[in-house]
Amino acid sequence: MDRIAMLNEILTQKPTDAFARYGLAMEYSKAEQVDKAMEEFGKLLSAHPDYCAGYFMAAQTLVKAERGEEAKKMLVDGIASARRTGTAMHNRKWKGCWPELG
Repeated sequence: MDRIAMLNEILTQKPTDAFARYGLAMEYSKAEQVDKAMEEFGKLLSAHPDYCAGYFMAAQTLVKAERGEEAKKMLVDGIASARRTGTAMHNRKWKGCWPELG
């Protein structure tokens, strides 16, 4: 069974599993299925708005797809989430993304 099928099976049994939803979004992103990836990131972040890595990886997916304005919004939302949760990521990874967005 491939990873996408496996993750979909997990999510059939447990649709709120954040780790499986993130993994599925990442698999779609790696496969360059941007719309499907963003649909899964959207589901993840709707159910788990403080899943900081979801914002960062969604923004990277959008940058690769040359959707810079959407990526900027995702980063702004992610930085807000990181600050809310005290996640140190907002001091390192997030700010390093801005040059890529021009």
